[in-house]
Amino acid sequence: MSVRDLIPWGRSNGHGHQVPSLLREDDHDPFLSLHREVNRLLDDAFRSFGAGLPSLRGASGFGAGWPSVEISDTDKDIKVTAEVPGLEEKDIEVLLDDGVLTLKGEKHSETEDKEKQFSERYYGRFERRIPLGTEVKEDQVDATFKNGVLTVTLPKTEKAQSQVKRIAIRS
Repeated sequence: MSVRDLIPWGRSNGHGHQVPSLLREDDHDPFLSLHREVNRLLDDAFRSFGAGLPSLRGASGFGAGWPSVEISDTDKDIKVTAEVPGLEEKDIEVLLDDGVLTLKGEKHSETEDKEKQFSERYYGRFERRIPLGTEVKEDQVDATFKNGVLTVTLPKTEKAQSQVKRIAIRS
């Protein structure tokens, strides 16, 4: 393949200006060439997002941000809420190590349906690490699980509570 094959233009309009062309010299069908070009543009666009769309990744794994979480930080504690639909309490593990909360687990397939032709349901392992950035009372951390929602409450130490300083805003 020559370098000219990589350039989307190649013809002149007779006035010295290049005319865009989606045709390569070996293509005779303009629709096939257009189809290839659109596919290439979409591939480039989705590749730039990193993970891409969930339906384009296939059912072999979870996204980088799964499970979805909400984090609320008050003066007294940090509350992390994670949505893990379809999982049970025994499928999830919550760890706290050196200021990093780790949520991990595994979602198992319920059936072995070999006639299934298409599925957007995800099965497999997941792990989500959340840096807390503050000191917590590790012996008082509480985790609850109800209706597919995991809630972890992490009480702050007195030292972490006293480090919060309000800054006056001047006009």
